[in-house]
Amino acid sequence: MKFTKMQGIGNDYVYVNCFKETVEDPKTTAIKVSDRHFGIGSDGLILIKPSEVADFQMDMYNADGSRGAMCGNGIRCVAKYVYDYGLTDKTFISVETASGIKYLDLTVENGKVALVKVNMGAPILEAKKIPVVSEKEQVINEPLLVDGKEYRITGVSMGNPHAITYIDDVKGLDIEKIGPKFESHPAFPDRVNTEFVKVLDDHTVEMRVWERGSGETLACGTGACAVAVASILNGYVKEEEVTVKLLGGDLKIYWDREENLVYMTGPAAVVFDGEIAL
Repeated sequence: MKFTKMQGIGNDYVYVNCFKETVEDPKTTAIKVSDRHFGIGSDGLILIKPSEVADFQMDMYNADGSRGAMCGNGIRCVAKYVYDYGLTDKTFISVETASGIKYLDLTVENGKVALVKVNMGAPILEAKKIPVVSEKEQVINEPLLVDGKEYRITGVSMGNPHAITYIDDVKGLDIEKIGPKFESHPAFPDRVNTEFVKVLDDHTVEMRVWERGSGETLACGTGACAVAVASILNGYVKEEEVTVKLLGGDLKIYWDREENLVYMTGPAAVVFDGEIAL
């Protein structure tokens, strides 16, 4: 199987051009290629396919083989791939995902895509649609007992569920210990991605993320969008472009409250092309 490894601020995936390649068992393939010792090494597998309703389709699998609905960093890399590898010459494209069609605006420099702005759609705040088990319609700064400690969480879905909690020290956090406790907490029927956030100023936040099915990753695009929305809802930042600082780099997030749409801008990069025996 021919593949391209790409990364969006450190969130790395193995990409397969399914206009040319066929992946019979994507779940098993995702587990194999994601292994950083015996495989290629990645946060998961993303298949680029034809679509009947958009320019392209993105089919995403996490490192444990589970199906992912949407990945903000991953979809930026899809945009770079289809342009740089000649599948399109358009700089505004649509991509079908399991959480709906996303629209991407490509910034091209010297014939290659350098930045991608993604219309990530509307944030979902209704608890049962995220889903978060709660008696309240929305979960904003609500207490949650995790591993014997009370955290205050805000629930947001950007096509996949996120729990955002604010802490004083993200760098010293033992995320390997607490991350799985959040992920498998009974309050989250479909498991959850958890963002641990420190507010730096009224337009900048710092976060680490524990992704369901993948563990800690260097970046999470949908997570950064959820954090920006949660930070605005909690009054920590102004209603303008928010810089979200992740381990792998920065993303610019803007929540247009009038249209109720979230826009994410960030880079995408090719790491290498290769071929692997399955």
